[in-house]
This record gives sequence, C-alpha cells and structure tokens, in this order.
Amino acid sequence: MKTDSVIKILFIENSVEDAEQIITLLRNAGIAVRPARATTPEQIHSALEELGPDLVLFNPGVNGLPLRSVAQQIDASSRDIALITCVTKIDDQSVADMFQDGVQGVGSRSQPKQMIAVIKREFDSLNTRRQVRRLESALRESERRCDALLDSSNDPIAYVHEGMHVRANRSYLDTFGYEDYDDLLGLPVLDLIGPADAEAFKNLLRALSRGEKAEYRLELHARRADGTTFPATAEFAHATFEGEACLQIVFRRQQVDAALVEQLQRDPVTGLFNRARTLEFIDNAVAAASEGRKGQSLLLIEPDNWAHIVSGVGLGKADELLAAFAHRVSMLLGQEDVAGLLAEHTIGVILRTDSDEAIREWIGGLQQAISREIFDLGNQSITLTVSIGGSLLGEKNANTEMLLNQASQALRSAQSQGGNRSDLHDPAAREKADAERERNWLGLLRQALTQNEFVLYHQQCISLQDAEGDYSEILLRMNGPQGEVLPGFFMPIAEKHGLNAEIDRWVLSQAIIALKSRERSGLPTTFFVKLTADSLQQQGTLLPWLDRVLKQANLKNGRLVLEMTESKVVTMLRPAQEFINAWKKLGGYFALEQFGSGLNSFQLLNHINADYLKIDRSFMADLPQHPENQKKISEICQQAHEMKRMAVAEWVEDAASTSLLFACGVDFVQGNFLQEPQRLAVTV
Repeated sequence: MKTDSVIKILFIENSVEDAEQIITLLRNAGIAVRPARATTPEQIHSALEELGPDLVLFNPGVNGLPLRSVAQQIDASSRDIALITCVTKIDDQSVADMFQDGVQGVGSRSQPKQMIAVIKREFDSLNTRRQVRRLESALRESERRCDALLDSSNDPIAYVHEGMHVRANRSYLDTFGYEDYDDLLGLPVLDLIGPADAEAFKNLLRALSRGEKAEYRLELHARRADGTTFPATAEFAHATFEGEACLQIVFRRQQVDAALVEQLQRDPVTGLFNRARTLEFIDNAVAAASEGRKGQSLLLIEPDNWAHIVSGVGLGKADELLAAFAHRVSMLLGQEDVAGLLAEHTIGVILRTDSDEAIREWIGGLQQAISREIFDLGNQSITLTVSIGGSLLGEKNANTEMLLNQASQALRSAQSQGGNRSDLHDPAAREKADAERERNWLGLLRQALTQNEFVLYHQQCISLQDAEGDYSEILLRMNGPQGEVLPGFFMPIAEKHGLNAEIDRWVLSQAIIALKSRERSGLPTTFFVKLTADSLQQQGTLLPWLDRVLKQANLKNGRLVLEMTESKVVTMLRPAQEFINAWKKLGGYFALEQFGSGLNSFQLLNHINADYLKIDRSFMADLPQHPENQKKISEICQQAHEMKRMAVAEWVEDAASTSLLFACGVDFVQGNFLQEPQRLAVTV
C-alpha cells in the first residue's frame, strides 16, 4: 500500500471514541484516513453518497443494525466497498457467521497489528480490483490488435525490443525480401531504414522507449535486403511480446481506402456494424467506464417469437424483415450511439445517455415504434413486438464478458415475462447519485465564493526558539447544509472544476485582512497559507494582485508565508521555481510541507528557495517509541539550520514528543495537543 494513500473509511460505531481509537491507530501507523461515522441506515446511505468510502468498518454491537442488512445496503449501492467487522473477541463460529453475512475481513480490537493488517489488505485488494478492471480492458485491446494485424494482415508488421526484431509476419518478410524469420532474428530494425531517415527513426524509437510524448507515425524510405528502397509510413504502438514491453511497427506502402474499411465493418444484410466491430465498440465503452466515464449502457434487442415469424414468412423474406427491423432501430439512435448485429437476430446498442429516465424513455419509444410499424414483405404484412435487455455500464462492471452476460440475462428475463418487455440491470445505481451530489457540491462551492460562505480557522505554531510574534497555520472550512465541512470533501470537486485558484485568492484576501487587523491591535502575526497547484498556473495575475493587496494593507515583509507540499512541488518544479523566486522578490516567504517524505528532499532545495521546512507528519507518529525518527528529525534540523532554514514539526500530539523535538532542534511545533484550531476573526 502506498504510504501517501488516503483511505476513506465509514465507521459504523456507537461512540465517537471507538472510531477515534481506530483512526489514531491507523494514523500512528502512517496511514492517512478520511473518516465518516454512521449509526442508522439513513446515515449510512448519506455517508455512502457523500464520502464514497473505500472501506466500511462495522461494530456488531451497534444497536438496531444487523450485519446482513448493512451488507445488503452496501451491495445495493453498487460501489466496490470492502466490509470489515471490528470485534473484541474472535471465535470460529462468529467469524464463519460474519463471512456468511457478507464481510470481507474481521479485525480484532485487542490486536492492533492484526487490525491494521486487515485494513491494509482489503484496501490493497480494492485497488487491485480497480486496476484489474482497467488492465482487462487494455489486454483485450492488445490481443485484438495482435490477432487482427499480425498473421492475417497484408501490412508488414514487426515487434521490436530495444531496437531488435523479435517477431514479424509473413508480409513483413516478403516486403523486405527475406525468406525466413531466422534471417531477421536479432537484426536491428535500423538496418531496414534508408540512410537519410535513420537518425529521425532512431530518435523516435528512443523517445517512445522512454515514454516521452512523440508522434506515432513517421514518413520514411525503407530499405530491402537487396539494398533497394521504397517510400513508406511507419506506424508505432506500444505492445508486449512474451511478457516483455516492445514496440509494434507497421510499414504501410499505401493508404487503405477508408470507404472499403467501413464497408468491411458492416453487416451486409442490416447495414449495422458486424459482430467484430460491435465488440470493439463495447470494449472501448468498457475501457472508458474503467477510467470514470458515465452515462453508457449496453442494450440487447430481439424481435419476439423470431423462429415462429420466420417459419411463417419463409427464409427468403427473413433477411428483408431483419433489415427493416434494424432500420427502425437505427432511426432512433443518437449521434454518439452505436448499433451492431451481435447474433443472428440480436442487435446490440451502446446507448449514451445522461440519466436512467432517458434510457427508459428510449426503450419505451423503440418498443412503441416497433409495435406500431407494419412491415411489408411482398404480399405479406406483419407486425412485431420486441424484448430488450440491458445493463448500465459503470466502474464496477467494467468488464466486457460480465457486461454481455448481464445484458443477456436481462434480455432472457424480459422474454420470460411474455415478450414486449424490457429489463435493465443497474450495477451502479449510486453513480448517478454521486454525480448529483457532485453537482450539488459544485453549486455550494460557487455560492460560497460569491457569498463568503467559506470559513477560516487558525492553528498556532509555537516557537521553541523564542521567535518574536505569533505564528499560525490557516485552515479552510466551508459552511455546508449540515454544518462546517472539511476541505477533504469539497476541494477535490473544486480542483476538478477549476475553482482552486479562485478559492486560494479568497483565502489569501481574508488572511491579509486578518493580518492587517492584528497589526493595528499590536499583535504582529505570521500566517502560513496553503497554495494549490492551480495558482502556480496563474502566477502572471496572482503575484501582481498579491503585491497590490499587501501594499494596500501596509504589511511588513514576511507576514505571509505561502506553502505547498514537497510532492506537488517536485512534479511542478519549473513553474514552482519561477513562482517562488518571483514571490521572494516581493518580500514573501515560502514553506515546503511534508518535507522529508522524498528520497532526497534536500536536493530539492537546490532549486526551491524555501524559508520553512514543515517536516512530514509520518515522523511524528509515536515519536518517543521510534528513535530512528528522532534521528531523522535531528538530521533534517541540522541541515536546515546549516542552510539557514527554519524547521517546523506538525501533528505534534503529546508532551513527550514536544520535548524530544526541542532536543532535535525544531524551531516550531504545531498540533492539536498544543492548540486546537480556532475560528479566525476577520474584521475589516
């Protein structure tokens, strides 16, 4: 499990203290937790929607909440969530009963290490399942590409590993004038490129092997075994061969007629896409769902009593009837919808809609259109009814085989009810609720920005070296429908919709107003204010604005310390460096949060001119019991002081740790043990 992973946990506990005990246990183990607590089915439903937990930790002692009903409620949400019970005593029969009721793990409160191991295991399993769904889609895509292009293709195709041939098809051998693949084995692909294009080809291979962004097509002259050349287009794709990463290279001597390709992908009777192409579209939809795309569904459509109808009209008219039926289905498709023939008389439709109601309206409209239609077949006229089975596509069922099985079962269910019916399987009923929740939060965020409904708190940073003045960390909250909300709930939505920079400005403006008020009251204060990555992209407007506002407030230099996490600065080193240098020219100060979490954090200071180093909180957990952490903190402080930087220890939770940090040479300490966050008074 990644140490920086945040586990979203829903605690079903009678008391806050019991939940806090486990939260503290996890945080002391270096596991970041985003918790919520529920004690009723209604609260569980709300938490499943708002928090979107990874794990649910259930106390069997919660009154009025049977384990089986909790498991059913979680399963009904269609989210991939692990249910773990937390018990005081473990015995064989109770464990067997709990697993029978739907739990994935049992943790013992009296064995903290076992409890942590179970939570880590289930969180890792959850991440693995998510990754497997994505990989299954990618694997199917790779296998299909190999099957379709290699041996049966007329295009010359080869697989290249570290510049050497490892596989090639017959067309490739014929094109380049080789009799047998053994003649190519171990031959550098560069030997088959004309001298004038060799350098460009080599540079492109090098860029692709490093994962750099590059064009996947190259116009060049290829060289045959006899030394003659011919113009070609080389197309590249990442692939694997016998478990090794490699490049697939296709040499195209002429462009394929797009109209011919389109014709080959169509069923000759109905004009719809053929089975192979339809399955490709389904695979693509599954891949998109595994990456988070919503609003997709697969429908299987069949005329009722098809065998009886065909026997009545005759086989000669069956194709004509199927074509007319397919045409009626096609008339109702939207621009993004896809229809294809999956079996003899089964039409598959990938429908892209925004809501369940729109899907059901489309199904109802198709059934009405078919039932009202009179199909003329020579001297005969008949009517049809249709059965439709489908499955909504979400992350949880992002698997082609599973999706087809779910839609097929729904179709058989509709047909078993007498035909002219529809049945829709929804594997992710809560996904739509999540989308609605996100829209609601987005509205609340925009309202908070326009109506000043954000709230600032401050937590004091206490100087251990008798620094003058007051130092505090600024913390953001938002007024929600049921009280104040922590940033962990709304900042991811703000980031997704590009509101982070705007929120940063609001926080900065309020912090500057509070600083000015404190200056007038004779209380000189320094504020640490977090900055998001989005603000770095707007430094051209943010810094002039900051300069103007600070001058208007007549604040002394250094009263405002902007801070960002070390990991974020590393990933945005160039813009961060430019921003910090410009900010320092204005007299500002800068702090690096989570310092020491990288492999060589001090190397970063060669590029980033930070004044304060806020030591990563993982070093603070049970500090008196971990001498290796004490040693690491001492080393950080010593190097920081040699470089004339201040060291700040966050998340200090006990007196013993404070004494140790003083001995280590820490300049400032901060934590709930020293002071709980307090509401920041902002008066103009």
